[in-house]
Amino acid sequence: MKRIAIIGGGISGLSAAFALERNRCSGIPLEYVLFEGSPRLGGVLATEHMGGCLIEAGPDSFLTEKPWAIDLCRQLGLAEQLIGSNDADRKTYIMVNGRLVEMPDGLMFMVPTKILPTLFSPLFSVSTKLRMAREWFHPPHKANGDESVAALVERHYGAEVVDRLADPLLSGVYGGEAAYLSVRAVLPKFADMEAKHGSLGRAMLTSRKKMTEAKGPVRPLFTSLKNGMQQIVDAIVSRLNSSALITSSPVSSVQAQDNGWTLSAGYQSDHFDAVILAIPAHTTAALLEIASRELAAELKGIAYTSSITVNLAYDQKVRAALPPGFGFLVPRSEGKRMLACTFVHNKFPHRTSEDRALLRCFVGGRRNEAALAWPDAEIIAAVRKELGEILGLQAEPLFYRVHRWQSAMAQYGVGHLERLNRIERLLAQLPGLFLAGNAYRGIGVPDCVRSGTDAATNALVSLGLAKPQPVAALAPSVSQLPA
Repeated sequence: MKRIAIIGGGISGLSAAFALERNRCSGIPLEYVLFEGSPRLGGVLATEHMGGCLIEAGPDSFLTEKPWAIDLCRQLGLAEQLIGSNDADRKTYIMVNGRLVEMPDGLMFMVPTKILPTLFSPLFSVSTKLRMAREWFHPPHKANGDESVAALVERHYGAEVVDRLADPLLSGVYGGEAAYLSVRAVLPKFADMEAKHGSLGRAMLTSRKKMTEAKGPVRPLFTSLKNGMQQIVDAIVSRLNSSALITSSPVSSVQAQDNGWTLSAGYQSDHFDAVILAIPAHTTAALLEIASRELAAELKGIAYTSSITVNLAYDQKVRAALPPGFGFLVPRSEGKRMLACTFVHNKFPHRTSEDRALLRCFVGGRRNEAALAWPDAEIIAAVRKELGEILGLQAEPLFYRVHRWQSAMAQYGVGHLERLNRIERLLAQLPGLFLAGNAYRGIGVPDCVRSGTDAATNALVSLGLAKPQPVAALAPSVSQLPA
């Protein structure tokens, strides 16, 4: 009987446990134990129901394009619970000089694919519009090594597009900045498009035409579940062996011993044949300091940012007065504390009753880590002040919820893929040790599901309990980001 430990009970660790449980039920002789330091499982996936509103403390959805989360939901019997975003009503605004400006039609992430809507949009200056027109004749260019997203975007469209599009869009996803994040890790398709086509606009238009010609069913950009993202957590937990789930038990030590690994949690120690570390990279580094100082150093080099999610509920009068669409993004140059705001009642069905408006605001990121220490009252006051300035919203919220996520968002800095290659080589020297989570191959829920599942599969293969499968590339699968 082989024994596998999973450290971390977020969606990555739970996905690994689910994969192992399915193999155990099929007759493979294995035992697993999942250790979670906090009292609850699920990590950032947490849903509350209050006052006619469904409130997501963490992610409210995932990109439909990435199949792994949808596949998991189907395996869990949740296919009928999947819902898509209301894309017919999708509009996104950017704050420019203190007012909201709608992103023009045909803008795919930050790349214009339609000339006239971009030409008449007040989002860009005349000089930027001229530069966008010239971009269609941009020659193919292959960068020598990695570079930041900001460097690539500025080369094509100028600094204004970095400020008004690239930076706020990436802040909404990563809590990071375009000047720090790696093109090859975050937007590999952009690097490929530039190398092959030169112009990002022409490349995107070609890609859109191919998608149209495929004539497949139109899928929503985002997918969620009727009763919230925690449905995934609850469904996985219900299918696992409850005696294998140990909460409120942080692991303090992981050491190679006797052709396996010895884990210490509290006053208890246990021996396992393999270990899956599905926790943040900096926490993993602390546990592996003795096993491999080099690996620990590489893991410490993966930076993280923190975030605060603020949900505020309002009445029908506010709902009627808010603009249509999914919400707005705030560039750093606007000098606000808020990164973005989602109009939840517009984005998804089943999120509020008809007489409620639900706003989901984001604070923190690289620009404002200090906000994590603010009391709730100060956070709410800051958010309400800026909602008043941006939307003219002065009404008292019916209720609010504040959720803090410290060091929860991994940052794929320039050179991230090279770091992953070094981590891979060092892991090869530590048989029976596997990594999972949002620090490596992608930060979204589908990426974490894939990461945990792959780690479980690789652990089984290493123990001779499964046949080798094609190994996914270490490069993050971030092929599309929302506009």
